[in-house]
Amino acid sequence: MNAGKQPTIEIDSESGFCFGVVTAIRKAEQELKAGCPLYCLGDIVHNSDEVERLRSRGLTTISHSELETLKGAKVLLRAHGEPPSTYATARERGIELIDATCPVVLKLQQRIKARYDSDPGAQIVIYGKRGHAEVNGLVGQTAGTAIVVEDVSGLDAVDFQRDIYLYSQTTKSLEGFRNIIDEIERRRASGVVFEYSDTICRQVSNRTEHLRRFAAGKDVVLFVAGTATARSSMDTAAMSIPAHTLSPMAARCSRNGLPGPKRLVYAELLPLHVGLWSRCATSL
Repeated sequence: MNAGKQPTIEIDSESGFCFGVVTAIRKAEQELKAGCPLYCLGDIVHNSDEVERLRSRGLTTISHSELETLKGAKVLLRAHGEPPSTYATARERGIELIDATCPVVLKLQQRIKARYDSDPGAQIVIYGKRGHAEVNGLVGQTAGTAIVVEDVSGLDAVDFQRDIYLYSQTTKSLEGFRNIIDEIERRRASGVVFEYSDTICRQVSNRTEHLRRFAAGKDVVLFVAGTATARSSMDTAAMSIPAHTLSPMAARCSRNGLPGPKRLVYAELLPLHVGLWSRCATSL
């Protein structure tokens, strides 16, 4: 046994919030510093610690149904973006919007809306997580007509006899997007137009390869992520060594040793070289 010895814990320098989330948080802090009551439509980030920190400063998180009860209030739109219906509700109720939509997401929304406006009957397909806030905003650009596919199996909902226009949620994997493209190419009928736009955020997608390099030489990687973070499973699957997901609160404990139930699992193996890594919606 290696009783009394502690693991070496290395925090990846590229972990933490992406620029879109940072911008949203800064906008919230600016408004709160001015002493204005401020609401946020949904959690500002998939990080319970950060949500609680801003709540303590006066930020109130609300749902879409609660938005419809406000009047003359100030509401922050988070980086995920919103469908046109949210902006319409704000206008009707005199709500001032602080729009923190990520510019990458905003550009994608504009592309989809331009395609839909030019041809409302177009078959628009979005590769993304059904029900995710960003995807809801993208589908809203098509008046709800876009087809959302989460993986290749979801392509059964697509009509391969009709022209297809494919887009991707900005935080999906490049590999998954390429699989969708290849399958559509294989199944589309002769003469069918197929156009796709690579709208995946490189700050997010490039982290997957970086994560593989960071994991090299480690005995285990502890992945810090909120339960609502969409990419958690993709990130842990990218590694060829043991990887475990834990909450931001548990991660703070890991600075003094391995957290929770993993402490006993690895007690016989210390000292370990442990990598501590977080996704774009989680800060260490």
